[in-house]
Amino acid sequence: MQERYNPLEIEISWQKLWAESQPWKVSEGGKKPKYYLLEMFPYPSGRIHMGHVRNYSIGDVVARFKRLQGYNVLHPMGWDAFGMPAENAAIQHGTHPAIWTRENIANMRTQLKRMGLSYDWSRELATCEPDYYRWEQLIFLRMLEKGLAYKKSAAVNWCPQCETVLANEQVEEECCWRCENKVVQKELDQWFFRITSYAEELLDWTNKLPGWPESVLTMQRNWIGKSTGCEINFTVDGKDETIRVFTTRPDTLFGATFMSLAPEHPLARVLTIPEHSETVEAFINKVQSVEQIQRSSDEYEKEGVFTGSYCINPVNGEKIPVFLANFVLMGYGTGAVMAVPTHDQRDFEFARKYGLPMQVVIQPEGENFDPATMTEAWEGPGMMVNSGSFDDLDNEAGKQKISEALEARGAGQRSVNYRLRDWLVSRQRYWGTPIPIIYCDSCGAVPVPEEDLPVELPIDIEFSGEGGSPLANLASFVNTSCPKCGQAARRETDTFDTFVESSWYFLRYASPHCDTSPIDASAVDYWLPVDQYIGGVEHAVMHLLYARFWTKILRDLDMITLDEPFENLLTQGMVCMETRSCPEHGWLYPEEVANGRCTRCNAETVSGRNEKMSKSKKNVIDPDGLINRYGADTARLFTLFAAPPEKDLEWNDQGVEGCFRFLNRVWRLVYENHAVIAEAGDVDSADLQPAARDLRRLVHRTIKKVTEDIDGSFHFNTAIAAVMELVNGISAAPDKNAAPEVLREAVETVVRLLSPFVPHICEELWQSLGYEASLEESGWPVWDESALVADTLLIVVQVNGKVRGKVTVPADADKETVEATALADANVIRFIEGKTVRKVIVVPGRLVNLVVG
Repeated sequence: MQERYNPLEIEISWQKLWAESQPWKVSEGGKKPKYYLLEMFPYPSGRIHMGHVRNYSIGDVVARFKRLQGYNVLHPMGWDAFGMPAENAAIQHGTHPAIWTRENIANMRTQLKRMGLSYDWSRELATCEPDYYRWEQLIFLRMLEKGLAYKKSAAVNWCPQCETVLANEQVEEECCWRCENKVVQKELDQWFFRITSYAEELLDWTNKLPGWPESVLTMQRNWIGKSTGCEINFTVDGKDETIRVFTTRPDTLFGATFMSLAPEHPLARVLTIPEHSETVEAFINKVQSVEQIQRSSDEYEKEGVFTGSYCINPVNGEKIPVFLANFVLMGYGTGAVMAVPTHDQRDFEFARKYGLPMQVVIQPEGENFDPATMTEAWEGPGMMVNSGSFDDLDNEAGKQKISEALEARGAGQRSVNYRLRDWLVSRQRYWGTPIPIIYCDSCGAVPVPEEDLPVELPIDIEFSGEGGSPLANLASFVNTSCPKCGQAARRETDTFDTFVESSWYFLRYASPHCDTSPIDASAVDYWLPVDQYIGGVEHAVMHLLYARFWTKILRDLDMITLDEPFENLLTQGMVCMETRSCPEHGWLYPEEVANGRCTRCNAETVSGRNEKMSKSKKNVIDPDGLINRYGADTARLFTLFAAPPEKDLEWNDQGVEGCFRFLNRVWRLVYENHAVIAEAGDVDSADLQPAARDLRRLVHRTIKKVTEDIDGSFHFNTAIAAVMELVNGISAAPDKNAAPEVLREAVETVVRLLSPFVPHICEELWQSLGYEASLEESGWPVWDESALVADTLLIVVQVNGKVRGKVTVPADADKETVEATALADANVIRFIEGKTVRKVIVVPGRLVNLVVG
């Protein structure tokens, strides 16, 4: 027998061979059907974590499985390399974002190769390289020509101390994450992509993606947020101004008793009378420091201020006060809300707080609401009341009738509104793709000529993280000449949101070395759409929606013919682990805990719940340490076996040990049976003894089970469990020498079925079985239907619904034979002796239930 299983030696040997032979390098064409498998590419943060191990192991199983099935598989890898974390790290460690990023890419590439992942590394790309983002800049210029990119003023998070814009993630409890000073909202000119022009198509296609999880599609539908309703005009009393609102509830218009404007609304200061200007200004400044997500929360305290102005309700002519309210957002609808406190909970709370009038206009049958005694708003259906000529109408019918009446008077019109806002892509950051625009005092904003692309991000720059983006202070970058008139001009110093880079990388993989255009159309036609996309559900709205949007943009720019980028989507769960903390030292790493005590101070530790692995809570496992101890195959096997891919995986050290023991058992199974199977020939199914037929049946039943579990359903955990059962069946076979050909088929099947999950050990074992060619060239095993047919059946026997025995009958036994066999079984007789069998229920092929009394 070969020496014991040595995973490190085996894995390094095979990885070296794979690096030299590049077996997964692919090209278009040939007779094989194509299959494009893609996991969301990683941000090069420095080291891979167990979430990466799980995500990429899931993808690698599918890629290897499809190759074995005869597909031409594209399985690329690259790096989402721009972004804020690199800037943060540069500040914290005194390095340059470019240096930090490229060192991390090198480290993570080594780690991914150490996992034995079957990538086509010839297609590797990094979004921070000019040969990638030059094409992004070109696409932007084409969008600009089509009116799909534009610039306007918008509010941003601004830190006055650091003099820089902050992403939402950098605002902690309304303060800057770095200097802890108060963050304010500041209006700046920003670049936008007109994603709202595609709102209806993006929404419509959510009904044409059967390979996507319904939960993700629902999140996208909610984010797009289509609403059908009515736009209504409220004239301002005593002023030549009109407040326009959008509402889905025109049936409640008679109940509108005040108007709520967003503090950012352009009429906010215009409508404020002098006596109220001081309090209004203070309120606006206060709200400016609060994030919009917080303002829209149901738990957020509703506050407002009266402007001193009134507007006219168009259906009853009543004057209603105009307030500014902190929960009204300028980014949704029109930034103005007609407030109906009896039929909207936020308005109800606001009205109660400020003593504003209420009027019930929708009443369910059998109720008689009194605004004075109501404890909450009635937001359900009912009949219209206190609504003039519309009284006694069902409120759904009332929506249409009131909309028609408003249209007839020119006071409103039916319309469709979307929650989706245009995509703000400007970032006042350094580490990103420069926006290719030049500003000239004479010509205005001028696109950089295409022949001058890329506008390269300068690397020779000092980066401190203070005073805004250093690009604005780099004369060699900013100062240029106008492409139109030749006069002195200045470059745009904003960079693109990093979601722009990740919105089209999957297309670039089809032709990563194309140097004449962003995309080789013929390569995209061959490889796209992505057959299987894999990534975290946290990307359900932003990345996945933007990727769909950019695909449609590129289609309309005549660069591709594709409507949707991803045919099927799998969103994998998180890797979770129990947290441990010490009263003195706080969160502890797993290695800092022994026998429930802190190894640093011997204090008893406190066990927390299983949470997503996080460096901040120290409930992390280092993949390198795991792989160095057990091998990459064990790490892969555990992450695939411990839970279905779409569910969270709870870390378990015993589970890792169990997977390692199983691989050792497979190793021994192969080598212990070498002598028996060395000279074995082909299986002659007609000449097999019962025990051999049973083992062969188990072999082919396992092939069928594993194939169906992997193919499309991704039930990797049950597929692995089936192979474990086959290993048990082989070990329990009564006489392995009796049918060596069946034993060989069984052992080889174990190796072949496990190969997508644990490729290194399987290639090694396959070679030991006498095969010179790679296991990947052997193809995927196919089950024999005839081998699945049983000669006998095991029938469960119940007495009054409880299992009391099991009997074996011929597979073709009739009902009477099955019944007689059950009644004659010694175990069963013990439970029916002395009793009357009142009824016998036979479920063919499965069970017999005896009803006795």
